[in-house]
Amino acid sequence: MARILGIVNLTPDSFYSPSRTAPGDVVSVAREMIAQGAWGLDIGAVSTRPGSTPVTPEEEWNRLSPALKALSREIPGVRLSIDTFHSEIVQRAFDLIGQFAVNDITAGLHDPGMLPLAGSLGLPMIAMHMHGSPFAPSPTSGNVVEDIINYFREFSSRAEDAGISEWYLDPGFGFSKTVEQNWEVLHRLSELKVIGRPILVGISRKSMIWKRFGISPEEALPATQAAHMLALLQGAEVLRVHDVAEAARTIASASGFPTSRS
Repeated sequence: MARILGIVNLTPDSFYSPSRTAPGDVVSVAREMIAQGAWGLDIGAVSTRPGSTPVTPEEEWNRLSPALKALSREIPGVRLSIDTFHSEIVQRAFDLIGQFAVNDITAGLHDPGMLPLAGSLGLPMIAMHMHGSPFAPSPTSGNVVEDIINYFREFSSRAEDAGISEWYLDPGFGFSKTVEQNWEVLHRLSELKVIGRPILVGISRKSMIWKRFGISPEEALPATQAAHMLALLQGAEVLRVHDVAEAARTIASASGFPTSRS
């Protein structure tokens, strides 16, 4: 059965404002998500939505470290991934809490030290497809699914060279793609199984949904769950979500249906 990664945003400017979590609320939010069925929590301290403002690694750490301390103290053993593209943050977090997964939206391309560090520390990775910088992605042209497959074939080689044995494939919905390309990738998700890695889907309340239907992120939950169902039937193994309870019900509803094979 697919698993759920609950989104915990430690930023003041994430695109979906109800997901913004104050430092003092991190533990209660985490406990609620776990109770609702989250397999793990994805914690990020930098927003990469279009138009967001970059922050320094020091500011990122200032936002992140109190949350990590609180979670490791209050919910020992909680499964965490940290959404960052700075190897400095990974090293500091490892020194503070030990093992976690690295969720790097640049798949190690932004920081050349990321893959060697993750490999040396034995950390799993979530590698995402995008082109350009985190704050200024460049468009994907041509056959978007073929581009993603080639991208991850190249990443697979880099990960192997760095000693990374466990990683998840994130197609990068909302990054370097038009709304139409995002939906094409979703409908052809099963084709990415050729890479041989678990597919993680992050489409929760994203603009590919609310722009298509002319609604807001706050109104996008029903359409998000429909998109999650499609992803599950195409073979997605992890859903990265804002709304854990609803995602858990969608996964339960999909259970027993055959998934697409490629």
